[in-house]
Amino acid sequence: MHTPHRLAYVWDYDMDAATFFDILEGRRALGRLDQDWAALRLLEYASYDEIVQWIGFKRIVKNWSRWRGRVRSKSRVRGFDFLVKWLPERHPELLHG
Repeated sequence: MHTPHRLAYVWDYDMDAATFFDILEGRRALGRLDQDWAALRLLEYASYDEIVQWIGFKRIVKNWSRWRGRVRSKSRVRGFDFLVKWLPERHPELLHG
């Protein structure tokens, strides 16, 4: 998939899309800018569709307890709290692969 050269999620860093996605996938870290940092950027600022596309349901459910306390938006926390409870109960097939 084509990604733009610069991403809105990292407006405050001099970072291109390729670097961001390398960090998100754990192929690279820049000091404290690691995989958790990149995931949190998406959880905070990206659309739901982008979050699911780039992180995936399985990783969201697996890591949500670690990320939850660092997401500032109360509405996003409520939404993902619901999602990580609902998915395993109603659509466990989405958590494989």
